[in-house]
Amino acid sequence: MHLNPNHIIELASAFYGSCILFAASDLGVFRQLATMESSDAESLAKALKLDPRGTVLLLDACVAENLLVKEGAVYRNTPETGAFLVPGSPGNLSDAIRYNRDVYEAWGNLAKMVQTGKPVEKPEIHLGGDENRTRTFVLSMHARAMAIGRALIPLLDLKGCRKVLDLGGGPGTFSVLLAQANQDITCTVMDLPAVIKIAEELIEQQGMRDRVKTMSGDYHNALFPKDNDVVNLFGILHQESSESIQDIFCRACGALTPSGRIHVMDLMTDASHTAPKFSALFAVNMALTTENGWVFSDQELSEWLERAGFCDINIRPLPPPMPHWLASARKS
Repeated sequence: MHLNPNHIIELASAFYGSCILFAASDLGVFRQLATMESSDAESLAKALKLDPRGTVLLLDACVAENLLVKEGAVYRNTPETGAFLVPGSPGNLSDAIRYNRDVYEAWGNLAKMVQTGKPVEKPEIHLGGDENRTRTFVLSMHARAMAIGRALIPLLDLKGCRKVLDLGGGPGTFSVLLAQANQDITCTVMDLPAVIKIAEELIEQQGMRDRVKTMSGDYHNALFPKDNDVVNLFGILHQESSESIQDIFCRACGALTPSGRIHVMDLMTDASHTAPKFSALFAVNMALTTENGWVFSDQELSEWLERAGFCDINIRPLPPPMPHWLASARKS
């Protein structure tokens, strides 16, 4: 049998590409090239006040990573970078990827997490403990939710619904999109005070304060408002233990009207917890940054919902390229 070390070698240097992406995005390379349409390295360095030699090295690496195109000495964005990495573009992901950049240092301490079983940074650092990290985190979640929400919201069965509770709703983005698409619905976003403060700014900017309300509270122990037609939990349960998830589902069931609905959108694995690949890796990311972080399986989710008093459980993947799954169920 012929053994090939290429996979190991490529994996050992995979972070090179991530760093190239983060640096080019943070320095404004894609934004500036969109403004100039194309540029040589010297002109781009001058416009962005960068070192000429360092700029050449970064730009050539971007070409190697298929982030830029080079023709002679002139660089320009690829169609993908123009669509997804230029601030202001409809599909802009520049803010979304900043979360990945912020957890880069934590991944460097993975061995420590495995040795101790504890996160390598304080979980509260992006939930109010550090104002800048919290703001970056919430804005990143807003950008991600804007991208995911366009596919997610049309898949929700909201017929006859008027009152929605968005637990751990972060920037309130999903609730804004939901209310915009359903004129009879009013949403309440519950999250921690530091997060809600930023959410209120974003909701105001989108002109939705009349139908998207906010409520400061920790969903682990807060009393949930009653008589909701729908409870949504979007992208929050991967930081909770199985016991906590079961408790949240039971209390969410109690906050619903008869035959009320619950929606859960999250990353999930199969029963082996090893596939899909991204979900298995993201489980490690959550363990690095939260006390109980992981990624659960669709089978586990179904069992928790049933024990909490839900029926008609349906779990399905969202359309590619999104790695998330959507679960829906009805109060028995």
